[in-house]
Amino acid sequence: MARLPPRPDLEEMRRRAEESAGGQPALAREYGFPSWSRLEAEVERRAVLDAVDVEALSTLLGADPGRATEVMRPWSDHPLGVAPLSYVAMMRFDTTRGLWRDVPGSADLARTLLAAGATADGEPGCPETPLMTAASYGDPAVARVLLDAGADLGRTAADTAGGVPGGTALDHAAVFGMTEVVDVLTAAGARPSRISIAAATGDVTGWLDDRAPEDERVRALVMAARHGRTAVIDDLVAGGTPVDAVDPMWGGHPLRSAVSCPAGVRRLLEHGADPGLRDGVGRTALDLCRIGHREHPDADGYAEVEALLVSLTEPS
Repeated sequence: MARLPPRPDLEEMRRRAEESAGGQPALAREYGFPSWSRLEAEVERRAVLDAVDVEALSTLLGADPGRATEVMRPWSDHPLGVAPLSYVAMMRFDTTRGLWRDVPGSADLARTLLAAGATADGEPGCPETPLMTAASYGDPAVARVLLDAGADLGRTAADTAGGVPGGTALDHAAVFGMTEVVDVLTAAGARPSRISIAAATGDVTGWLDDRAPEDERVRALVMAARHGRTAVIDDLVAGGTPVDAVDPMWGGHPLRSAVSCPAGVRRLLEHGADPGLRDGVGRTALDLCRIGHREHPDADGYAEVEALLVSLTEPS
């Protein structure tokens, strides 16, 4: 079955249909739709969501409330299908350009879908909840809407999920470096299950004891640095966590993991972190910072970290 491109040109598709023997019905079946009208309806639904057109979405769902929950498919950038509420939760990443962006109005889209019948914890069979998706993609506004609608903070992702298998929404936000969502979830009552997630929240009280082996503390230092939790960095280093150690499980290195977080980088350097250390393929923290800045030109933090690391590693 063929898959629709992220921004299909319906006029061009109509021309293709006119030139083919089977016409529009055959082209619709090629994409897995029973009729051309169903194909057009799916293209319209995604276009309305992508345009963050709340009024048009309300009209669309008023005519057919089932489209608030019907899985969106078959899209080339979401080949497994995605429910509309989860799609809204991940809209900060623009799949057409491969870039992160702000999406003002995403919370209003989420509210509209919920009002039309979407459920805060997702549809049956989804490997992760919309709240986990909002946590992974860093949309605090959608996360707040879902929490207000009763989303379950304790739910865990399926073992087959692509984000953090078996993880909660807080785990997702921590692992993917979405600090603002970490704060939203913590304020709502989410509690960490291990020291590395506690480090991401900014509070390791009760975790720094004999129960936390060095590899867990190193992982916590990576998290603290990435999320700019400077007090936690101080606590971990004071407790004997080596500042330049590498997490043996995931390969994370505190300084190289924090290249978009000026506060974390500065505090690690104050504790003696070596900016000249390289990863397994020879990249320094400065190299990774520059790569990140190219991939996410509008993201905060990279420029400041780059200037800081250049001053330490490259002669003027």
